[in-house]
Amino acid sequence: MIEPINSKNEPVTIIEPDTSAVPALFDSPHSGSNYPADFNTVLDHKLLRRAEDAFVDELFLAAPGFGGSLIAARFPRAYVDPNRSNLDIDPTIVEGWDSAAEPSEKSRSGKGLIWTHLNGDTPLYNRELTANEIKKRIDNYWIPYHCSVENSLNALHQKFGHFYHINCHSMRARGNTFDPDGEAERCDFVISDHEGKSSSPEFLNLVTSYLSSAGFKVAINDPYKGAELTRRYSDPKTGRHSLQIEINRRLYMDEINIERSANFNDLRTHLTNLVKTICIFAKT
Repeated sequence: MIEPINSKNEPVTIIEPDTSAVPALFDSPHSGSNYPADFNTVLDHKLLRRAEDAFVDELFLAAPGFGGSLIAARFPRAYVDPNRSNLDIDPTIVEGWDSAAEPSEKSRSGKGLIWTHLNGDTPLYNRELTANEIKKRIDNYWIPYHCSVENSLNALHQKFGHFYHINCHSMRARGNTFDPDGEAERCDFVISDHEGKSSSPEFLNLVTSYLSSAGFKVAINDPYKGAELTRRYSDPKTGRHSLQIEINRRLYMDEINIERSANFNDLRTHLTNLVKTICIFAKT
């Protein structure tokens, strides 16, 4: 399983079930670490890697063994962020932008579709990006990722009449002044359902109850409520259930050096059991 996750040939890796399929899909849009040659950022590579949800794809590698699918981005979120709308662009920072744009507070703080600042405070560029650069990133990376997720979810819905989608992320142990929670210490997990709009209460309760019973501190929709991938493809009324999960990085990695910690395998064991629980739930 490790080899396809590390593939450098495609912007997206899709791992199909290796046992009887169930209507469960796990996607990791921010764990990519293959940096395109045309990134041309001024930041040191190791510092830039702090934007990644490093190793999150590996934490959910058990999914295909229980009948779920796993999708992972191979490109870095700082290059183009698949968990933002393709319209979440601040045209004032782009040379020659003449297309539609709907900038959010994220793009205004440098963390929209195209990151201009690391965690809101450190510039990635010493120049203005061009419209052609951004359109190339959307066409070659953002669109293939969304097509992979959308097509996989639609296939599950067509086959089973419903699906359960987990959008997988990690979060810094402590935020900063550009984050919704400021400089607060964060709990172990944050589970988000867009304030009840992207998932059934039963699915939300399944995930939060499992994590809480395993001894983790869990928050719901605080400080994260979910973003583009859960918003875009969910509709609980028609059996399309999506949750976002944020894992505190201190549970499994060294945030400064971007290395797995001694606790990595223990956390992966807990998440493997969570994946199994979700897959059993999905097929009932």
